[in-house]
Amino acid sequence: MSTSIDTLTGETVDLLQALIRNQCVNDGTPESGHEVRSAELLRNELEGFGVDFELFETEPGRVSLVARYEGTDPDAPDLCLCAHTDVVPANPDGWTNDPFGGELITSPDGVDEVWGRGAVDMLNLTSSMLVAFREVIRTGKRYPGDIVYFAVADEEAGSVLGAKQLLADHWDVLHCDYVISEYGGTPSFGDNGTTVLLTTSEKHSGARRITVHGTPSHGSMSYATDNALIKASEIVRRIAAAELTPRLDDVFAARVGALGLDPEIQKQLLDPAHIADALAALPPALASNLHSCSHMTINPNTIHSGEKLNTVPDTAVLELDIRMLPGQTQQDVDRLLPEIIGPDLMPSVEIEWYRDDLTNGFGVSSTESPLWDALGDAIRVAYPEATVMPSLVTGGTDCRFYRERGIPAYGAGLLSDKVPLSEFLSRFHGNDERIDVDSLRLTTQLFLDVFDRLWR
Repeated sequence: MSTSIDTLTGETVDLLQALIRNQCVNDGTPESGHEVRSAELLRNELEGFGVDFELFETEPGRVSLVARYEGTDPDAPDLCLCAHTDVVPANPDGWTNDPFGGELITSPDGVDEVWGRGAVDMLNLTSSMLVAFREVIRTGKRYPGDIVYFAVADEEAGSVLGAKQLLADHWDVLHCDYVISEYGGTPSFGDNGTTVLLTTSEKHSGARRITVHGTPSHGSMSYATDNALIKASEIVRRIAAAELTPRLDDVFAARVGALGLDPEIQKQLLDPAHIADALAALPPALASNLHSCSHMTINPNTIHSGEKLNTVPDTAVLELDIRMLPGQTQQDVDRLLPEIIGPDLMPSVEIEWYRDDLTNGFGVSSTESPLWDALGDAIRVAYPEATVMPSLVTGGTDCRFYRERGIPAYGAGLLSDKVPLSEFLSRFHGNDERIDVDSLRLTTQLFLDVFDRLWR
């Protein structure tokens, strides 16, 4: 007998709160993350249901869980629900509530929300996927293909200790034909009706480390010194001032058209000569997202320089988070950076890849697949007139490792109409991250509906 969606939503809320409280914070170092806490929590949630599962540890504490519910037809395609358990750090000083409290709070306008780091990225999906997966097992319902639940570590630091390694080493355990992961399912409401965007592609990393050289001298003298930090600061200024050429392709046009914006703003967004003006007129979070969806982006996010207050530094190291659009290459980055830095400073500069293990080729998942059709049909259970469209996600996800294998992988969930898109986007890795309970309800139901439609 199936469980009511109200009860399942409550289970999703409870699990999301527990995952947030586990504080699996990944700061990029191998010893961080501690995803073992959530892997064991999820294992305990599945114990006693008769499903096969395994835990894999790639470094001490960096543990991922794989559970497989077998189908009735060994020739039928298998579906993987791929969810990560790690989260990025959070500074409590910027939050209204405890970022790891996992509190259920009713907003002033009456919306129930679960607060905490990872509520949006992506523990809401990790919890709703588990609840839907377990409900199928609990009811004894069988589908032709297997359903795989993959709760994976290290996604927030490039997946080297998670999906990348595990898919390479344990494909016999993780094999599948379709994948659902993050991020998608944001509805927009405009004159043309309801549009829901699902992710079919993502930007890829061209991160670089720039070492700037100078000449050491006494810190009491500033005139005509060869200060590496000053030169590095000028490089940062030039990067910030650089106007990169936008790429306004069909996917971007579809994204713009789905937002229900003023027609004149839409027109400007699709015009290379006026897109900057249009972005300046939009809410900051939405503008930032649309800019990233249409441009290669270069963010100088860290700088290290100097050994002592009274010594002019002879080196400064910049680390650049560079994200390329599908189809752009490492060679494009290698050609662009010297142009931005300029011939006057290039003789003082060395440029190297930040991490060559982050430079995977990234594909685009076709929408010509049974899973895409199943997702569209399932979304229209909640939004009957919705048009479902492919989109680009600006960050990296574990979908890329499946796409490299030629496996269709989509970012999918389903959000309510309680939060505007611009507000939702601001919560990714931001302060006061939270997700409303109605979205947890819709997403949990979405996965159950997808199961019913994929193999019919």
